[in-house]
Amino acid sequence: MASATLACVSVLARLNRAADGLAGDVLLYGLSAVFALVTALTSTLLPHRAWGAVAAWGYLAAFLLAVVQLVRRRPALRMALTWVTWGAAALLPLLVQAVQRAGGRTDRAQEEVLVAEHMGERLAHTGTPYLGPEAIGALPPGEQLLGYAPYQPGMAVFGLPRAAFGDAWITDARIWFALVTAAALVAAVRLAGPGPVRAVQFATVLPICALTLATGGDDLPVLALCLLALACCAAGRFGAAGLAVGAAAALKLFALPVVAVLLVLAFTTGNLRRFLPGALGLPVLALVPAFLVDGDAFVENVIRFPLGHGIVTSPAQSPFPGYLIAQTLPGGRYVAAGLLVAAAVTIAVLLVRRPPATAATAALFCGWGLLTAILLMPTTRFGYLLYPLALLAWSSALVFSRPTGTTAPRSDPALYRL
Repeated sequence: MASATLACVSVLARLNRAADGLAGDVLLYGLSAVFALVTALTSTLLPHRAWGAVAAWGYLAAFLLAVVQLVRRRPALRMALTWVTWGAAALLPLLVQAVQRAGGRTDRAQEEVLVAEHMGERLAHTGTPYLGPEAIGALPPGEQLLGYAPYQPGMAVFGLPRAAFGDAWITDARIWFALVTAAALVAAVRLAGPGPVRAVQFATVLPICALTLATGGDDLPVLALCLLALACCAAGRFGAAGLAVGAAAALKLFALPVVAVLLVLAFTTGNLRRFLPGALGLPVLALVPAFLVDGDAFVENVIRFPLGHGIVTSPAQSPFPGYLIAQTLPGGRYVAAGLLVAAAVTIAVLLVRRPPATAATAALFCGWGLLTAILLMPTTRFGYLLYPLALLAWSSALVFSRPTGTTAPRSDPALYRL
């Protein structure tokens, strides 16, 4: 098994480098076009079908342009094509769905969009984005799921435009998800240098990312802020890195493992005092007001519900090992939880014994750690894979990022021991 895995990785690495990356681009855009077309024709989720109907044309155009680049050997245009394809395969479908939704279509947004907007409305009217268990229980059975908001309080910010200005395409939470995502990614690329084309593709045009942004979107700003934090660390800007990852952690708990890894990196490189205020301060500042208004509501939404102890069950039930164990084995939920804790302890031990000394190694820790957590969590989604995929791709880009006084891309032995 190990030899087969290494052989597969070797083949993928050679394909990634073939023709200065252009062969990989052709494959990526071609497979993405097929995925979008199949989604448009077969998906049972109407927002996904609508995405595929638009994105398939964008991917097809990108595939043809990538073929031209390959024939003419123009690798300098790869990044430009990446951004244009992101616009065609993610931003354009998002805009179309937002406009159609504002015009009365109720099947042009996933539940995540509604949840973020409801959080903004509650925050504006009650001072907390959460409903307590009694309030959720009083809702009609069909509305109780949307009564939950399993995000950090900062996510409510994306719902404030709709709370303030009403229903319009520009107040759709996805528009603001996309703006923050784009700003963070552009800043990250500027810091990382001209090399991370594949890494940017894995955070933008990869179908799992483009589809998520266009139909739901709440994970993309979290991911982009984490990538920005890693790029800031690679550039020696640990104060900015703390602010970026702290903002991500104020939106979703998924960013907390990244905070933990970058905390170790900051300590290892002597930058803890610069990193700590933003990394811990922003999540705390977002949490305290909501907790003071109704602490039990926060616990019900952010802790009990994701752990499967809410009034209703989370629909996040992709058939990964943790979910299958929880559903099929006696006491399976406890077995899966035990495996998850064991994996977390193992990663914590590795962080202590082999602490990352570069941002590239930190990205590896984040990527593999989140992949392990996603596979072992009893309640999870297939779409969460966008986090480890983008982080692992970003780790390769950071190896070749601009050298700084705090990073020596090839001097970290932990990078090769993981």
